[in-house]
Amino acid sequence: MINKKVNSVKEATEGISDNMTFMLGGFGLSGIPENAIKALVDSNIKELTCISNNAGVDDFGLGLLLKKRQIKKMVSSYVGENDEFERQMLSGELDVELIPQGTLAERCRAAQAGFPAIFTPAGYGTEVAEGKEVREFDGKMYVLEHAFKADFAFVKAWKGDDAGNLIFKGTARNFNPVMCGAATITVAEVEELVPAGTLDPNQIHIPGIFVQRIFQGKDYEKRIEQRTVRVRE
Repeated sequence: MINKKVNSVKEATEGISDNMTFMLGGFGLSGIPENAIKALVDSNIKELTCISNNAGVDDFGLGLLLKKRQIKKMVSSYVGENDEFERQMLSGELDVELIPQGTLAERCRAAQAGFPAIFTPAGYGTEVAEGKEVREFDGKMYVLEHAFKADFAFVKAWKGDDAGNLIFKGTARNFNPVMCGAATITVAEVEELVPAGTLDPNQIHIPGIFVQRIFQGKDYEKRIEQRTVRVRE
């Protein structure tokens, strides 16, 4: 069994450089690869294309990369919680490709499975479909969307083992699983790293074949994006 464990986030991000394309898991601030993002910020690499469901918030998550102008293009679905993202997009500083959320997930999944493209009805008849191939299947129109191509996928799981097998917990089981294996190199950070062979095979969500590097994360903040509580009577 191949040992995928690396000893630090620095070792896990070895090989990153300017002008690369990264996938980053998470939904809102749930299940984002906090350690990897911090390492990318500290590396000062720039001209990045980032594929992520959302763009974090101003002072956390991908918002930290945006703050330092390290991202040249965002490929996302929901970006409504980041004022700096909005400013850069409206000023023309940031190239933005907005994608329907289901299409974003399926383009990740297509890359994971080795499919070059998918056909989806989402976006037909709108600006999303402009310049793209459109075909009819059983009387319904579909838009051709290409699978993503990325250099690195950074994901976060609850538990993993040295062989790269992953278990996700709660809402963190969102875009993380479909991004595993969807890039040239998948880096997984986990809250708990255990020896290979100790995880229950029936509980594993992503097998280690989809992961090239895995490390034990630390100092997770796990922020809540929008916290709402009921006023006590």
